[in-house]
Amino acid sequence: MSRFLLALIAALAVAVPAQAERVKDLGTFAGIRSNQLVGYGIVVGLAGTGDDNLEYTVQGMKGTASRFGLTLPAGINPGLKNAAAVMVTADLPPFAKPGQRIDVTVAAIGKAKSLRGGSLLMMPLMGADGQIYAMAQGSLAVGGLGAEGADGSKITVNVPSSGRIPDGASVERAVETGFADSAGLTFNLAKSDFTTSERVASAINGRFGAGTARALDAVSIAIAAAPGADVRTVMMSEIENLEIVSAEPPARVIVNARTGTVVINSAVRVGPAAVSHGRLTVRIDEAPRVVQPAPFSKGETALEPSSQLTVEETRNPMFLLAPGPKLADIVKAVNGIGASPADLVAILEALKEAGALKAELIIL
Repeated sequence: MSRFLLALIAALAVAVPAQAERVKDLGTFAGIRSNQLVGYGIVVGLAGTGDDNLEYTVQGMKGTASRFGLTLPAGINPGLKNAAAVMVTADLPPFAKPGQRIDVTVAAIGKAKSLRGGSLLMMPLMGADGQIYAMAQGSLAVGGLGAEGADGSKITVNVPSSGRIPDGASVERAVETGFADSAGLTFNLAKSDFTTSERVASAINGRFGAGTARALDAVSIAIAAAPGADVRTVMMSEIENLEIVSAEPPARVIVNARTGTVVINSAVRVGPAAVSHGRLTVRIDEAPRVVQPAPFSKGETALEPSSQLTVEETRNPMFLLAPGPKLADIVKAVNGIGASPADLVAILEALKEAGALKAELIIL
């Protein structure tokens, strides 16, 4: 295990006083959320990296041309190497008003190789209800790069078939949140925890009076509030800035088996256990020898293989984990036997199976 990793884990293991957190950092009010928008459009102005004669791109261009009174001849599919069919997505933030601008993401859906240098033609963005909420248009900013040589060799950096248009859409319709006229307010925690839910309700009652809030479950806190947007805006602002000490998270050990990364939170404890961990190394050395024939023997020079096998077993002393050790004790004990991240994973899995590890072991 690297010294940096051990230093990092040891630093996290140092006991620190619990820090107060703002309620706004723990969750959100029900109904105050963003909405996803999606639409189909055409990107033009590409440098020969478009969809060419892909059927739905041709249909899209015909539809676009018809809006300007142009009619393409029937039965003719023009080559559209400078155009590409794309899907456009955006997030409509809560309380967004008509005229405000939002960012959009554009991604090719056909065989376009790159959208670099392209411009999105005006197209509508619709919500899940099929209504139009924004109109998008503008020049793309593409972070990827693609190039291809005459001999077929090519290079691609990042993803040139997708890009973004900052402030590329204007909001045309607002989404009603209903927070001003609802029967009450509900605050939902981002992570379920009964203790944190109860502490948030207690903090709200301490500020606005007993009975104002009650914890419904490990996520939701119901809040009694007078109707009216102005009244509730002030109340929600004060609630968001209340500070509480959130509950300690459940004890977890996260192991990424692919990278060897191990993350242990400070709540992890182990019961009494004795651990011995050894390592077996098999080494094969090849030292082929050149064999020369005797003079005038009509023999041929030959290569004679020579292999040497060595088996080495590293024996580490058994170490004892006393009842209820904390993270720093676990790190110190494992570091004492020189365990690598892979060895640490094996030890933690064995402790879990033995019932000594008082934590949830999650293997990614």
